[in-house]
Amino acid sequence: MNRNKLLNAELSHAIASMGHGDLMIVCDAGFPIPSNAWRIDLALSPDVPDLETVLTPIAANFIAEKVSYAEEVPSYNKPLMDKIKRLFPDAEFEPIQHAKILSEMAAKAKVIVRTGAFDPWGNILLYSGVDVPMFFNREGVIAPDYYAKKL
Repeated sequence: MNRNKLLNAELSHAIASMGHGDLMIVCDAGFPIPSNAWRIDLALSPDVPDLETVLTPIAANFIAEKVSYAEEVPSYNKPLMDKIKRLFPDAEFEPIQHAKILSEMAAKAKVIVRTGAFDPWGNILLYSGVDVPMFFNREGVIAPDYYAKKL
């Protein structure tokens, strides 16, 4: 049995399949997932599971270099913004137009994880990063400034 707390086999497989820069979207129940997307549907009923329940084990098992969200989130859904910052404290944060998330970004995502969340603008974009200490731990290798702060 797996030692970590992420028990969903398909979600574990998706995280293991992510490469640097790949995009995972963890979305609310109403997100228009493209028919050709790798869809992991965890939704059972309204708010089951909610975004925090799904994002917590993802955050423990996924290196998010950047996290994006609808530009409305900081003003209109501050509790969600606080959760994102708490769960991904080392990530760069970048707001994005909601319409762009629903179209262009959904088409670019490697995987889309649907929750049961009924959370306004509850669509979180997670860009895969690298394990900086593991990549820059060899003698003679120097981390550039944008990675040095993560050592």
